[in-house]
Amino acid sequence: MDELHGTAAKSDPQNELAARLRLLQELSGLGVRALARDAGLSSSSLSRYLGGQTVPPWPAVIALCRLVKRDPRPLRPLWERSSSPLPAPPKSSRQGRPKPRNDLPRDVPDFTGREAELAAVLAAVESHRVVAVDGMAGVGKTCLAMHAAHRLAADYPDAQLYVDLHGFTEGREPLDPDSALRMLLGALDVPSEKVPREGVEQLAACWRSELASRRVVVVIDNAADADQVRPLLPGAGPSVALVTSRNRLLGLDEVPPVSLDVLSPQESAELLARASGDPSGPEGRLARDPDSAAEVLRLCGHLPLALRLAAARLRHRPGWTVGILVERLAEGASEFDTAFAMSVRQLDRSQARLFRMLGLLPGGSFDAYLAAALADVPLRDARAMLEDLVDAHLVQESTAGRYRLHDLVHQHARRAGTELDAPAERQRALGRFLDYYVHAAAAADAAMPFLSPGRPASAGRPPTALPHFTDKNAAFAWLVSEYENLVAAFETADAVGADAHVCELPRFLRAYFARRCGTTHLNVLFERSLAAAERLGDPLQLADAYSDLGFARYNAGRMAEAEAAYEAAQTRLSQAGDFGSEAELALRRGYLKWDEGYVEEPLELFRLAGKLYEQADSPTGTASAAASEAWAMLQLGHREEAAQRAREVLAVPHADPAWPPALTARITLGVAVAEDEPEAAAEHLNRALALSREDGHLNNEAWCLNCLGVALRRMGRHEEALTSHRQAFALLEELFEDHWKIRFLNSYAETCRLAGLPDEALRLHRQALDLAPHLGYRHEEALAHEGVAVLLAEKDPSAAAEHRAAGQAIMRDFQPGVR
Repeated sequence: MDELHGTAAKSDPQNELAARLRLLQELSGLGVRALARDAGLSSSSLSRYLGGQTVPPWPAVIALCRLVKRDPRPLRPLWERSSSPLPAPPKSSRQGRPKPRNDLPRDVPDFTGREAELAAVLAAVESHRVVAVDGMAGVGKTCLAMHAAHRLAADYPDAQLYVDLHGFTEGREPLDPDSALRMLLGALDVPSEKVPREGVEQLAACWRSELASRRVVVVIDNAADADQVRPLLPGAGPSVALVTSRNRLLGLDEVPPVSLDVLSPQESAELLARASGDPSGPEGRLARDPDSAAEVLRLCGHLPLALRLAAARLRHRPGWTVGILVERLAEGASEFDTAFAMSVRQLDRSQARLFRMLGLLPGGSFDAYLAAALADVPLRDARAMLEDLVDAHLVQESTAGRYRLHDLVHQHARRAGTELDAPAERQRALGRFLDYYVHAAAAADAAMPFLSPGRPASAGRPPTALPHFTDKNAAFAWLVSEYENLVAAFETADAVGADAHVCELPRFLRAYFARRCGTTHLNVLFERSLAAAERLGDPLQLADAYSDLGFARYNAGRMAEAEAAYEAAQTRLSQAGDFGSEAELALRRGYLKWDEGYVEEPLELFRLAGKLYEQADSPTGTASAAASEAWAMLQLGHREEAAQRAREVLAVPHADPAWPPALTARITLGVAVAEDEPEAAAEHLNRALALSREDGHLNNEAWCLNCLGVALRRMGRHEEALTSHRQAFALLEELFEDHWKIRFLNSYAETCRLAGLPDEALRLHRQALDLAPHLGYRHEEALAHEGVAVLLAEKDPSAAAEHRAAGQAIMRDFQPGVR
């Protein structure tokens, strides 16, 4: 393999990479079809990679190396040079490497014993890079894994991650691998557009690919079984994982287990003394009453969690003797409930009430705002009570300002609430939980509008305090941290029949999903939202639900289903009489109609949307409609009118430079004036590109690059145009979204034709013809037919005539503008 990983420089990195890949094929001893099958690639794509026609995505390189048991990392620099032949653009805030993520809960200061088990964990990590810690509830699995992870953190500086799989969390289903992988990829700051939209296998491959080039330690806590864990384990590379579960994970044959038993009497006594702050020597309370101290150890079952809870009471009650502690412990029904109940009895009435209500939560972390809403108390009081619960070891502060309950404590809180609180009071608290998340999500959505601001939340009652979002970045950070709870709130609302909450909550997550590229999950949420709206029978709720479902279908490339949903929404909006909803639907239908191949109707719909937004008194919506109108004019070849409309949009003041209407207008103006005002066009398009990069939205960045390629082509700068198109498609390789590729293929092909690359242009047009009918993009299908006809006009006139006729049959009177 010296030749494979040699360092001899060559003039063409892409051809050099192809040569290295052909060496891999020789080592495999397989033909192209067999090699493609074993690597999970299409044979046509593999042929292009081996022939140097296309640079493969990095996961494909990894897959080929693994087949012949070779390390792919030496090929990474060559692959990067092949993928980015020009110097990389200046790093934006998105491109710069952020501060390494550290999600690990704090290491306990009184960690005691476990020397042999800790050594076994570290040895297993050294030899296998993965270890599974198992044992009974409360035995200290998480504590040991966390202590080991903190020991390892310095050797794994790229990230220290923690995920709770809720395998044994009462009242909620275990976290599925799909959701866990999305959370972990988000924690690594993987661009959402790079994350596969669906399929656990694809997500797991993306996760392993990211870990392969980093040094990361991951704690996978509270696993239910091996199937839940297996997709989360690292593959090639140096990263390590520490797994905990109450069950032995027998299905993970390759993962060495470390099983925990209860502490020894000596270790238990040492932990009790350290956690209670009891002084050493004969003057300590434990030393003065060794029989009672031994009884405490027995009642706690030598379990670290129970011992720490008992020790906390002794530490905070200097007047207690150890005998009194024994009496309190003996009153309980079990080691855990005894310790928990004893701790709860030390709370005042309001603290105990909040603790019981926290048992209603689905698990996971929460903040003081949610606690205040749940208990219906002022935010200041909620914070004070949470601090008291932290001191009592009933609540853990996992990170600054975020709290969680240990599973066993959570179970006790839930049982205590069932026994002590009236059903009506628990129902009201659950309602406040749902109200909080709908209204908090609405506040976050208002701080980062996707297009035009929607109606405020109307479900339930607004809480007395909501988080304050200074800008869209703060709002997005909150949505990321609360995503698990938001989904749990939706599931809870659906389960208890809170249909108004089920209808509204997904609407306020559209901007989040647009950045996270979660079209599959968004479709599922809106399907269930529609079912809730049908149960409510409100015409406006039902119209919005159909419109939102159509929007989700459209973004997933499901054009026919989007059309059907929009038609259903239009029928119901005629009964509702809401100008804002009608405008939003008209805007959405305009884009769908354009992609389906219609010509005048989209422009009419954009203009209708503008009038309706004006009636709804929505300046942002009006600007969005005007920007869309300008873009449609440009497609139809009306460049002067498009440029004038775009300038009108840019004249609308707005605090966010990356405001969606302004971004669309800036791109439109840049392409429209490319021939007459090349310097101004380049300035507009490069400004849009910089804003897209700063905003961290790869879809918009790819769109800007493609349009920059179109503009440069119109200026006659063909080589620069090709470079811009290639950069756009390099980003699209990360998006895993073919329906974004279909928007750019014909533009790229036209640039290739004019740059003297007819074969490449023909290949791209034919690729568009393969994709467009499947996705329902009749407009792009017609452009592809016309492009093929132009290229075949001299070689094969009859075939060219067939393609031209096919394109004309689709578009009829369409006048091509931007291609």
